[in-house]
Amino acid sequence: MKQKTNIGADEGKQDLTITREFDLPLELLFRAYAEPELVEQWMSNPYSTTKLLKFEGKKHGSYKLQSADAKGQVVFRANGVMHEFITNQKITRTFEMEGTPYGVQLEVYEFEYVNEDTSKLTMHVIYESAAQRDQVLKLPFAQGINMAHNRIEEILGNRK
Repeated sequence: MKQKTNIGADEGKQDLTITREFDLPLELLFRAYAEPELVEQWMSNPYSTTKLLKFEGKKHGSYKLQSADAKGQVVFRANGVMHEFITNQKITRTFEMEGTPYGVQLEVYEFEYVNEDTSKLTMHVIYESAAQRDQVLKLPFAQGINMAHNRIEEILGNRK
């Protein structure tokens, strides 16, 4: 299956840019990142269930989430602070995976209208160092984010 999500990572830099065009109207794409119930749906998969323990979708808000395996064992926790939250335009937040060596990253999500049925997401992710970013890219990162984006289209495509 073709990767529809593109990841740009320049050698020696501590950031990356992720882009994806979605077969979804802009408002629907933004809701995927702004409504807790939708976030939980697309972040969950056949192997794990994601729960938002806290979600304040507003400037100076914060969030906390966790994923558990099929047996209910917590396998992943993350949290962050919303620095900017502009409906249908932009979310700027921090993201930190608990219990990992990856540190805090800064994420800027920009939502763009392409046409009535299509929108584009550009994510600019800044890591503490180039080495940290490269460590993340060694994980099945590209496949994981592509799969998550596919789930967004799959779940919300029925709501058009």
